[in-house]
Amino acid sequence: MSMEMGVCRGALLRVLVLQLAWDLVGGQVRYSVPEEAKAGTVVGRLAQDLGLEAGEPEARRLRLVSQGRRASVEVSGASGALVVSSRMDREELCGKSAPCSLRLEVLVERPLRVFHVELEVTDINDNAPVFPAARKNLSVSENSPAGSRFPLEGASDADVGANAQLSYSLSSSEHFALDLQKSNEQNIVPDLVLTKPLDRETMSIHRLFVTAIDGGRPPLTGTVELVISVVDANDNAPQFNQSVYKVQLPENATEGSLVVRVNATDPDEGMNSEMTYTVTNFLPLSGKGVITVNPRTGEILLTSGLDFEEVNVFHFRIEAQDKGSPPLSGHCRVVVEVLDVNDNAPEVWVTSLSVPVLEDAAVGTVVALLSVSDRDSGANGRVRCTVWPSAPFGLVSTFAGSYSLVLREALDRERVSEYEVEVRAEDGGAPPLRASRGLRVPVSDVNDNAPMFAQAVYTVLVRENNAAGAELARLWARDPDEAGNGRVSYSVAESGGGTAVSGGGWRPASSYVSVDAESGRLWALQPLDYEELQVLQFEVRAVDAGEPALCGNATVQLFVLDENDNAPVLLPPAGGGPGVGSAVSAASGADSGALWAWATWGAPAGQVVAKIRAVDADSGYNAWLRYELWEPRGKGPFRVGLYSGEVSTTRALEEADGPRQRLVIVVRDHGEPARSATATLSVSLVGSAEAVLGGVGSARAGLQPSAASVGSAAASTTATTANVWLVVAICAVSSLFLLVVVLYGAARWGPRSAMLSGPCPTTLVCASEVGSWSYSQRQSRSLCVADGGGKSDLMVFSPNFPPPPDSAAKDIQPDAPSLLQTPKHPNPDWRYSASLRAGMQRT
Repeated sequence: MSMEMGVCRGALLRVLVLQLAWDLVGGQVRYSVPEEAKAGTVVGRLAQDLGLEAGEPEARRLRLVSQGRRASVEVSGASGALVVSSRMDREELCGKSAPCSLRLEVLVERPLRVFHVELEVTDINDNAPVFPAARKNLSVSENSPAGSRFPLEGASDADVGANAQLSYSLSSSEHFALDLQKSNEQNIVPDLVLTKPLDRETMSIHRLFVTAIDGGRPPLTGTVELVISVVDANDNAPQFNQSVYKVQLPENATEGSLVVRVNATDPDEGMNSEMTYTVTNFLPLSGKGVITVNPRTGEILLTSGLDFEEVNVFHFRIEAQDKGSPPLSGHCRVVVEVLDVNDNAPEVWVTSLSVPVLEDAAVGTVVALLSVSDRDSGANGRVRCTVWPSAPFGLVSTFAGSYSLVLREALDRERVSEYEVEVRAEDGGAPPLRASRGLRVPVSDVNDNAPMFAQAVYTVLVRENNAAGAELARLWARDPDEAGNGRVSYSVAESGGGTAVSGGGWRPASSYVSVDAESGRLWALQPLDYEELQVLQFEVRAVDAGEPALCGNATVQLFVLDENDNAPVLLPPAGGGPGVGSAVSAASGADSGALWAWATWGAPAGQVVAKIRAVDADSGYNAWLRYELWEPRGKGPFRVGLYSGEVSTTRALEEADGPRQRLVIVVRDHGEPARSATATLSVSLVGSAEAVLGGVGSARAGLQPSAASVGSAAASTTATTANVWLVVAICAVSSLFLLVVVLYGAARWGPRSAMLSGPCPTTLVCASEVGSWSYSQRQSRSLCVADGGGKSDLMVFSPNFPPPPDSAAKDIQPDAPSLLQTPKHPNPDWRYSASLRAGMQRT
């Protein structure tokens, strides 16, 4: 116990002695470290300097206490040494302050004590001198005297002490030097001193470099570029490149000609180099009105004509003065020598002129007489004459100074109607002088060109039913002659064409068309009818008014285009018996009359009852007919074939259908707009026996009974005679024989819708289920199947694609009487329509 007490007293005694020593030295530790020291550099043995034993710094937690800014040092925990922890920049920490001291607080625990440590950061030469700008521009007048001073801005150095002490040097220059002036004990201000006068004309810009050097080891430098511009002074007078200018001018020089251009130069710049030119000292004085000088360019121009016989030489002076202050001037002398030249041009007169010249004038005809003279003498007075162009005229010399202008080639007024002839005269001077005289020679016309049409054949398309007086085309013939020789009149040639008409007659083209005599417009004299006239070919003649008159011809082919101007026309039954309806016009739309037919009760569906026949005088689509059941509407017992016109049953006929059916059938064409006709058909519904009688009566009346109805009547008769076998058998056989004979006769000699026999009739209609062959009755044409039959054309159309208007027709000439059948296409959408247009013949 006493031993431990002794140890504690020893330790306490050492602490008291250390505290006494600390208090004696002021209680503060001082260290010094250079800036930019590397991290880890030991600044001092802080624990040892504070009197701490080994192990105590870590045990008592020796550490630095932050005072608001980074100290860049720290205490090593194990050794208790003060070491550099990060980059230290003295300029950043203290700026220009010297010395740069940092006050640190060190803290230890058990017991808690605070120690003050002062750390001085010493400067190193790590900053080069810096000028305010890398380049400085100065302007110095070239007349500045030697010794002129120009202050410069000095450089700055962020270091302190000897590292911040600067000295300056200047790059090599024969005109400038550097003078260093101390503004205070430490700062030196450089001045630029002019040591030799400047000459802008020799060197206008001087480039120098000023270098600042600090006092560090090693020293650092900084530079600035001085760009010195020499400002011009008017110290040079203008100088001409020649002291005397000698010029030679011919006396025929024109006003405004350039005599000479004087040129003076001034090495100054700006206003000091700009100069004006003036002319002085004229000799003789009359020269003032002869020349003038451009004050800006120095060009001397001729202001009036020269005459060698009056003045042969001119003397004057030119002064060039700059615009400096004061202005300086230079002078030169100009001598202008006038040269004698051939200054009298030849003269040409026209003494006689015979114009105009006929284009058929003979070669050698004299057109004009000319006289030529020159006031000069000798070679300058000898004149040579030529004519331009060299054709078709030429010059013939009759005697000295006289010429004749004659025709050398044949003329053509249509190629050249007027000639501009120039007679040129040239003397023998050096240089020769020339004169000319222009002549206008018109060529008069003769009628040597016939009118010519632009086309040899004109094709004209016109729709029928055109208005009378309508313009069909415009013809034009060109005649290159002039006046009456080129005035063309038009007419239709008398024998130029025409067309055959019904009855074997002939109508000339002039009855259809007329041409305007002056304009060539082709007019229609009357409305054209396609059914009467399809193509009209004629000739148009163009005649000029010359003597003798010449003419030209052109062929006109006039094609008439069909329009839907004819309504379908209903045809009577082939036999021409009773019940035949009359044709009505499409415009009226009235009932055409009553047509009769019969059908038996129980007749199956599809049985043909009757056939409606119609024709259309038009052609193509306008003549393609279709049949529509107008009444009764709805689901009736009958229907009509769309293109065949056949009336058939839609179902088996019953007694409930009544004794009679009235059908209204409308026949329409495919024109635009469509035209139509109406037919009324009365169908009587009868029994078997009545059908037999009706069949006989119909055969006599011209209506054709169907085969189905005949079979039904025969079956009914056989059933009726079944009970009285002998009598009825005889009657049945007789009746059946009679019926067969009647039916055979009706089928053999009765008219068929598809067959024509006997003399050529004027009307023919051939029909089938898919099309109709229609013949135009209006054109009075016929289809003859006997010997010598007429010509016909066949056109087959598809209802989906209308035929082109210029479709060519195919001629069909039957060799013998035959049945004309319409072909059937397997596709029901195809339908054929044909228009058989036979050639005209008298029946």
